[in-house]
Amino acid sequence: MRNRYFEVIEDLLKKVEESQAENVTKAAEIIAEAIMSGGILQAFGSGHSMAAAIEITGRAGGLIPAKQIREPAQGKYEQIEGVGALFCQQLDVRKEDVIVLISNSGRNPLPIEIAIYCKAKGAKVIVFTSLESSKKLSSKHSGGKNLWEYADVVIDNGVMEGDASIEVEGLPYKVSGTSSVSVAVLENAMMLEAIEIMVRKGFTPPVYVSANVDYGQEHNLQNVAKYFDRLFHV
Repeated sequence: MRNRYFEVIEDLLKKVEESQAENVTKAAEIIAEAIMSGGILQAFGSGHSMAAAIEITGRAGGLIPAKQIREPAQGKYEQIEGVGALFCQQLDVRKEDVIVLISNSGRNPLPIEIAIYCKAKGAKVIVFTSLESSKKLSSKHSGGKNLWEYADVVIDNGVMEGDASIEVEGLPYKVSGTSSVSVAVLENAMMLEAIEIMVRKGFTPPVYVSANVDYGQEHNLQNVAKYFDRLFHV
């Protein structure tokens, strides 16, 4: 008997491939323009969404001028207004940058305040969220808006309310989250398109090569050096 999770994921990926293609391309164009203009990509996710921020930063096959925004409390206080604004005082965000923010609900103050700060700096903001669910939820920020409302591009991860997807007989609630999978696939599709756009325009995007490939370590060190002042500060 086939594990039901595979069926759920296959259906979800087909859904987001069809519904989010245009948004993925728009986001890719923003990323390509940011990198070609001398900016970097910065990604933030609170709690479990940190995994999605890591997915597009510092990995083989991905852009070198990309870093995770690391919040020291790791989202423990994401529901408390003001924490994000205080944290942003340490951020190095510039108008040529592009910021990717990941939040399933999009209602908590921490990522919202990061979005507000980055927009004020002139940076473009791309948001991954469960759009249908987020529109049903009231914001926990006094501004009254959820995260998607601050985005230049919104990419809907397509997951159902609460993220968990499968009913198990004998349990009163669903199990098996899906957002990690759909966001990771959408992110990698976005990054592929961004890299293809840069190449078509005659720009060679700096891409990490696996350190396990013979020339990978040397290649990475040479290219990281060009962005050192941007990648190794908060």
